[in-house]
Amino acid sequence: MTTSPSIQDQKPGAARREGHPGIALTVIAACQLMVVLDATIVNIALPHIQGALKFSTTDLTWVVSAYTLTFGGLLLLGGRAGDILGRRRVFTAGILLFTVASLLGGFAQEPWQLLAARALQGVGGAIASPTSLALITTTFPEGPERNRAFGVFAAVSAGGGAIGLLAGGMLTEWLDWRWVLFVNVPIGVLIIVVTPLYISESERHPGRFDISGALTSTLGMASLVYGFIRAAEEGWRDSLTIASFGAAVVLLVAFALVESRAKEPITPLRMFADRNRSGTYVIMLSLAAAMFGMFFFIVLFVQNVLQYTPIEAGLAFLPITVAIVAGAGLSQRFLPVLGPKPFMVVGSSLVTLGLGWLTFIDPGSSYLSGVLGPMLLFGFGMGLNFVTLTLTAVSGVAVHEAGAASGLLNATQQVGGSLGLSILTTVFGTANREEGEKQVADFMATASAEQKAEFARTQQLPAPWSHEVLAHGISTAFIPAVAMAVLALIIATLVIRVRKSDLEALSGTAGPAAG
Repeated sequence: MTTSPSIQDQKPGAARREGHPGIALTVIAACQLMVVLDATIVNIALPHIQGALKFSTTDLTWVVSAYTLTFGGLLLLGGRAGDILGRRRVFTAGILLFTVASLLGGFAQEPWQLLAARALQGVGGAIASPTSLALITTTFPEGPERNRAFGVFAAVSAGGGAIGLLAGGMLTEWLDWRWVLFVNVPIGVLIIVVTPLYISESERHPGRFDISGALTSTLGMASLVYGFIRAAEEGWRDSLTIASFGAAVVLLVAFALVESRAKEPITPLRMFADRNRSGTYVIMLSLAAAMFGMFFFIVLFVQNVLQYTPIEAGLAFLPITVAIVAGAGLSQRFLPVLGPKPFMVVGSSLVTLGLGWLTFIDPGSSYLSGVLGPMLLFGFGMGLNFVTLTLTAVSGVAVHEAGAASGLLNATQQVGGSLGLSILTTVFGTANREEGEKQVADFMATASAEQKAEFARTQQLPAPWSHEVLAHGISTAFIPAVAMAVLALIIATLVIRVRKSDLEALSGTAGPAAG
């Protein structure tokens, strides 16, 4: 009979209290929950952040994009850092950076301070998130124990969005919007303290960091997003808009050249050689672009037009989470039988219909007539796609490259969301300005003297004129979102193929890919 080694017998970096896999899993899951819910917990607070720090609606998108761009852009580099430097060490460093950034963001007094903190949060999340998933493989032995751990991790990832919506609503309404950031601090500190006690350090592997690839891709996408947001405010002929797009082209071309020549690239271009996998990345990019826009604009609509409280807004989004879980469960059950293509086609079709429905939203739309139905269609369609896209991305990949394939899909989702939100915001800003001119003219013709005096002081249209402007901008912004979903549908229909090898892999009858 073997006994647990004493502290003196353990290797340097080993956990001092082995035999507590449940605590280790709780620590790992808490990290993933904190990173996942951060996107949605902040979304609910956006209208309050806008009022407190005086963001314009177009600039407000940076509260989302500053996080997702650095998170998505550095995600693969974060996973690589864990392999080279040790996963527990990198995991702790990522949590520490995320926690400090959350504290700084909560104290922000100017827009740039909050955006800088959000970008730092993204860096911390990019370091911690891929490492937390890898820690499961080093902490739990292969078999039922590891499968259960992965199941918990997946459940936390799927449910984190819903928890974030509710938590964001409660914190914003009962305390203050700053607490959607402050709440990460005690959780992060607890994770940092407990991690060395219950999680052992992984073996370090020699390798190189593709710093130039990470920087050129992240800065290139940031320049592209900034170009769209700048165009929304200053127009397409603005010199800074043109310069931003020019810088984006140069940086992204440089990224492609760097990756084609790097010995250990952050984005292995061979991942795009497979027809189904490359199609999967395009579908995820398109759907994520539409999804980020849907969440952003519907949050503004239900709080600013329907006048929902933050808690009511959080509850209003719960049906979409239920729909996503239902769609994911259905696809997971029948994927081995039908293959990925039917779920991608049907899922993308439902997403397209849901977004098309949202183009009809107006100030007279109620939650039941204008929001709930589209959200259910959209959520069920996304649920059909999430599991399908993930499994297709890693199907047929050598074992040692599975992490890169799934990480690239995750990075595509984050970067695609930022890019899509910036494009929708550009359309929103243009439509807002045009409708604003019409509504100001109508306001001046029909408003009372008191209303006109208030408008002269604040330069803000009161309701119902302001609702008309906002709703028109939102409905117009969903038109390019429909186009993005249509692109995903076209790729699913024309590019994705049902192959016997994929069906065998999904059903577990195929042998492992050669490494």
